[in-house]
Amino acid sequence: MDTYKFYYDESEHSRKINYNTVTAPNYYDNFVTVIVGWTKEKEKEVFKKYEDFENKYTDRKDKNGELKSTTLKQKKFEFGFASLDKANTQFIMDFLSIFDESTKLYFSVASKIEYLVLQLFIGYHNNFVIDADAVKYSITKALVAYRPQNVIKKIYDNPEEFVEELKRFFRERIECNRSNISLKEQENEAFENILYILDDISAIPELQWDYCMPFSGFAKYLREEQIKNYALILDKEGEQNESSRTMQAACGMELSNVTEKNSKDSCGLRMADMMAGIISKLLKALCDELHYHSIAEGTEKKLLNAKWFQLNETQLDLYKKLYKIICEWDNAWYKSYAGIYSDDLVCFIGLLGYMAHFDNTEQIVNEKLEMQSEYFNGYVCQQLSDYFNRRRSKLPIDLIDKNDEEYFLNRRGAKVYYDITKQPILQIAEGSQTEMVLSVGMDKSGIPLITISNEDNPICYRLPEELSDWAYTVIGMANMGENLFPSQVVFTKKKNRYFTDIL
Repeated sequence: MDTYKFYYDESEHSRKINYNTVTAPNYYDNFVTVIVGWTKEKEKEVFKKYEDFENKYTDRKDKNGELKSTTLKQKKFEFGFASLDKANTQFIMDFLSIFDESTKLYFSVASKIEYLVLQLFIGYHNNFVIDADAVKYSITKALVAYRPQNVIKKIYDNPEEFVEELKRFFRERIECNRSNISLKEQENEAFENILYILDDISAIPELQWDYCMPFSGFAKYLREEQIKNYALILDKEGEQNESSRTMQAACGMELSNVTEKNSKDSCGLRMADMMAGIISKLLKALCDELHYHSIAEGTEKKLLNAKWFQLNETQLDLYKKLYKIICEWDNAWYKSYAGIYSDDLVCFIGLLGYMAHFDNTEQIVNEKLEMQSEYFNGYVCQQLSDYFNRRRSKLPIDLIDKNDEEYFLNRRGAKVYYDITKQPILQIAEGSQTEMVLSVGMDKSGIPLITISNEDNPICYRLPEELSDWAYTVIGMANMGENLFPSQVVFTKKKNRYFTDIL
């Protein structure tokens, strides 16, 4: 089994979350982390390529002799890759050329404002009545998009008045949106629902940034990729003889073989830094372009400037190369990871996909350059809608470890056959019988399954067709956040009619 080496770095890191942090001119809401990796045997080859790249750009190294992502200035990304000069375009292309299909890449995008909202709603969970995730998403989106200074200031200056200020903001926003209700109808509906819920909210606790989310996603990525032998190297921060909070978070997520190293001594860490810088600068440029900069703008449609699409062939090739690295090569579900609010991430991936569909820049012009902003807006709105619909589902997805050709083990440890016809059917005799039901779910074709504990041995059965409606009902409740299992269930059969009762 291969052993992998992974390297972690981050961008847009706020050491503290306070009012000065979130109102600073260079503040960006998302905390971006990147982990790059490869097999141990391939590392020498990768490092040689990266060292050649650094030697080509020796003049860009900082005073410490490191080539860092800070060599790429944010203002150069004003219109994405279209505003890069020839030198920066070639620089990024040379860097991306180090990556190939065998390179592992994981990255996460975490909203700092969402973290504040999660503290506010720390006691609220999804249930059959309230989709708490949707509420948290809507509040985060509103605070990120409109950046109401009075609301954000209350978080730090007068937290006991924060909720009232938040309610005031939503009432004002609802009233303002009525001037363009055709565009803002759904937003007003979401805001009105939030106002009902905010009546029960109390003040938020003292805040401190949590580093766990990026590593939680990386742990899922490792499991999906079935990587068990690995080393994870973090960019060292803080005192030399102390474990950083980043290191503590990684270990807290049960990641093993984690160490810290100075980026000056590691090509892998510098590669992670460069990729984090490129991703975060594109994310930030998109956010700045689509962000509301005044109250009046809040009722208008926000579109990318047409200059985003005025690309030369090399700049278009940059988008295509980055699209391959992020969206095509090593295509894993957990390759990118975000919280409840992930509009910036979806928009970023949407931008790569939209640009990659062009064969050349002539096609952009032929398809009406002046309309590309509208076309892109429609494309990304559909991506956001699809993503939000997926987020509505609260059902867990089992990652299949294909160690056997016939079956896999579900999260309860029961065998589930790839050929569903081989799955035994639950036999219910005339009368009543009580079973300890661990879970109810369905296979990929929609056939309802039930996992039962039989003398502490989990067994997965197909349900009789007559109980399909019951299965879909409890699955639907779980999808709304109301999980009823494990529980004892009484199954009753009377004259070929079936009944269930959850105890």
